[in-house]
Amino acid sequence: MERMKELISQLNTAAQAYYGGGATVMSDYEYDRLYDELSALEQETGVIISGSPTRRVGYEVLSGLNKIRHEQPMLSLDKTKETERLASFLREAEAAGMISWKMDGLTVALRYNNGELIQAATRGNGEIGEDITHNARVFKNLPLKISYTGELRLRGEAVITFDEFERINSQLPPEAQYKNPRNLCSGTVRQLNSEVVAARNVKLFVFAVLDAPFDKKSECLEWARGLGFDTADYRLVTSDTVATAVEEMKNEVSGNAYATDGLVLTYDSIEFSKNLGATSKFPKDSIAFKWADELAATRLTEVQWNTSRTGLINPVAVFEPVELEGTTVKQASLHNVSIFESLRLGRGDEITVYKANMIIPQVAENLTKSGMEEVPARCGVCGFDAEIIQANEGRALYCTNPNCRARLISSLGHFVSRNAMNIEGFSEATIEKFVERGFLGNYCDIYRLGDHAEQIKQMDGFGEKSVENLLAAIEQSRSVGLPNFIHALGINHVGLANARLLCNYFGHDISRIRAAAEEELLEVAGFGEVIARSLRKYFNDPKSAELLDTVLPILKFEAQTEKAEQVLAGLIFVITGELSRFKNRDELREYIENAGGKVSGSVSGKTSYLINNDANSPSSKNKKAAELGVEVITEDEFRQKFME
Repeated sequence: MERMKELISQLNTAAQAYYGGGATVMSDYEYDRLYDELSALEQETGVIISGSPTRRVGYEVLSGLNKIRHEQPMLSLDKTKETERLASFLREAEAAGMISWKMDGLTVALRYNNGELIQAATRGNGEIGEDITHNARVFKNLPLKISYTGELRLRGEAVITFDEFERINSQLPPEAQYKNPRNLCSGTVRQLNSEVVAARNVKLFVFAVLDAPFDKKSECLEWARGLGFDTADYRLVTSDTVATAVEEMKNEVSGNAYATDGLVLTYDSIEFSKNLGATSKFPKDSIAFKWADELAATRLTEVQWNTSRTGLINPVAVFEPVELEGTTVKQASLHNVSIFESLRLGRGDEITVYKANMIIPQVAENLTKSGMEEVPARCGVCGFDAEIIQANEGRALYCTNPNCRARLISSLGHFVSRNAMNIEGFSEATIEKFVERGFLGNYCDIYRLGDHAEQIKQMDGFGEKSVENLLAAIEQSRSVGLPNFIHALGINHVGLANARLLCNYFGHDISRIRAAAEEELLEVAGFGEVIARSLRKYFNDPKSAELLDTVLPILKFEAQTEKAEQVLAGLIFVITGELSRFKNRDELREYIENAGGKVSGSVSGKTSYLINNDANSPSSKNKKAAELGVEVITEDEFRQKFME
């Protein structure tokens, strides 16, 4: 009984951290393991203690959003990790099924009436959710008006792509960054200010239609597509074909633009599903299939604490190399102090590791739990005090030294990176060597490296040609787009996308941007008080102003190009593989979007072209394109079709 109480307390604490604020205090693997242990104890003893998460559907609604009672309960799903369980699920009922991705986002209930979106709500505790209608109206792909004028209720999953997750996190200070796209989406969709939501490109994929005049769920989804909704990809299966479908979809996971933590199998017949009813927690017509995580046992060799350019000190578990999902893995981020402490790690501990969503390496469990490793009291680079603060994703560790060498090296690495000044051949290892020699103390010193050319040629790993190439790349970077330069400065909350918005508003005039008052910055589309305040703080800082005054006279900002003719309007592209004619995928993406096209992260029936210079590649994207009849074109073919 005491163990059950302990498990309930741990699970409820973890659930409240996530659902109440989008934070993570334990891994998904650890949560599932403890949940399964509690469930087994309840079955064994026949006792269920009040507050048990096995009897709770969602979370208690605690935010400042208005509450909405669902007309029909939104229950969670029973789950399995066994393919045979899916086959027996269909076999026992002698019914056909529909299997689709279990997207890892936030479930949303939608209501339309007379063709208008009138309500959107989170699942909440299954009975009562939160009103997010103001945010749903700025979802990137959700139709606000449809041709169907009757009352329509739908269920969907709000998600944020991996690419968007990286972009948004890069614009947030470390204490506000999110661990994964699911947490980011949860925190975003439940914002009080829809301006924030609009800037984060949330999308919604419908997976159920409650009021459509059809007999089958698959027909409902096809009908919803015709109304303008994006819907979850699905396959129709029987008890004989479901195992093959699971295996095929498992092989496609790495190519998905969104996080998926499994699959959902449901009976295709609507009438049959209704007749089955539900238990107190689960509907009887559907079941979730979670990937059976490929676990590997290994031994922890050390925990590294890496100081970033913002001062955040990140814990990383380093372990003896293991094979996971076809790749060799030897380290995994521990994300924050909270997760590090929960694992009670020590050198030599036996640990198990896996790939979350079959992609991101994670520590699943510490079998030894020696607890010998401690949170460092000082930054390992500069020796200054380290302090723990409460961050968005749990407790985080920071270096208190604003002049920490690690912060300098990391900030210079960001300055020269591809989407910033794009100085080729300027690795972080090279930067570290130059900092140690005293050649670099700030980003302006990059343009003075020619003064040290002879000394650099004498350093290990450098020679006449390599130094010439590096100096030539630095010289080439003097001509740069203003958005790239502003992104290079590393201003909190101002990544490349926001830098573009800023430059477009102020006519690509750096003088106007530097002088803009906070009130004027708030007029930029998508900018709120946090971004405006961050920009004003940066440009008001005397040290920042001095560096800008030094570097601006030696830079030439590229002229703003006119809006391209919308020759790609209505076309959707997916880009994969290496490029040779464009600098990188971002440059090609920018060209496509400027010409009216769209770029997606995954191949679907709506994809117009897959761009891949290796047309015969066995990649999952190429296979999907072949299955759907999507034309695969090379970079040169794209240029011939649309640029010449």
